[in-house]
Amino acid sequence: MLIADQFARLSNDVQHEIARQTAMLLFDSMNAIVINDIAEKLLDNRDDKDKIDWVNLICKKLPLSVVLKSFDFNDEDCDFISGKTEQLVKIMLPNKTHEQVRAINEFSKELYVITEEHLLKTSIYKSIIRTLFEKYKIEIDKIISLCVSNLIGLFIQGYDACRGVLSNSLLQVLNKKNLFNNNFADKEYLKKLVIETLRFDPPVHNTRRIAVDDIVLKNDVIKKGEAIFVVLASANRDPQQFANPTIFDINRANNSEHLTFGIGPHECLANYFSVSLATETLSYFLGRYKKIRLLEKNIVYEPMINARLPKNIWISLS
Repeated sequence: MLIADQFARLSNDVQHEIARQTAMLLFDSMNAIVINDIAEKLLDNRDDKDKIDWVNLICKKLPLSVVLKSFDFNDEDCDFISGKTEQLVKIMLPNKTHEQVRAINEFSKELYVITEEHLLKTSIYKSIIRTLFEKYKIEIDKIISLCVSNLIGLFIQGYDACRGVLSNSLLQVLNKKNLFNNNFADKEYLKKLVIETLRFDPPVHNTRRIAVDDIVLKNDVIKKGEAIFVVLASANRDPQQFANPTIFDINRANNSEHLTFGIGPHECLANYFSVSLATETLSYFLGRYKKIRLLEKNIVYEPMINARLPKNIWISLS
């Protein structure tokens, strides 16, 4: 509860403003990491040299490893956190089983201590403390707790959201290779591909909001306090916003206007990080391997209401 209550994505009003500012300062403190080195290490650990499960070997591990290494966590802590994050992400579920709560509590205690001790050994937290204290006049212990909680929030984002961006982007490459003329050496081209994937096949399809005032939409009124189910994936295919929205077109001028990351105060902070990470990862794999082949075309997705995340993507690399 200590961790979850301080997430920027779960808070509102002034609490949200402070938590969001904390998360943004953490993002600004990240060191640049060479993705190729992490990818090489993951590939070295594969059992089968002829094929890999892109989701479980790369998408679930690489983004989180990048976040951890960018904050200089040591290999032991990286391995521990990476091995347990699948149960940690269940902290975001609105309804949890007793078993899930037990598992989250068991891991989160140790994770909190590791993250706090690591931050206090670095110079990162000092500048964040100074900025937040000067702006909001909150206690130092509270600021440290906010930093720890929202850094853990970045772990969850790296594992969950980035996994979907990487999975769906590779599927677009492999399923529509004839459209791209093998122009994969150009990172700007790959970045446009990732952005169009976020519009065309987003990892997050919907979210929920509460109306803070009465809202009039044509002849309908949403009253203050009512819950709103927002289907972002539908907005991304609005023909009034995007020309020929059902066609995957990386050269469409306004693809970046998609709503996959939300908009306004609760817009996802991992927007630019996710796009950059997916672009660099695809650039590495498409540059190293001249032939990447999809081994199973009938992709099975996780049984989730709000997200479209493949369970497995088996590919061959040569």
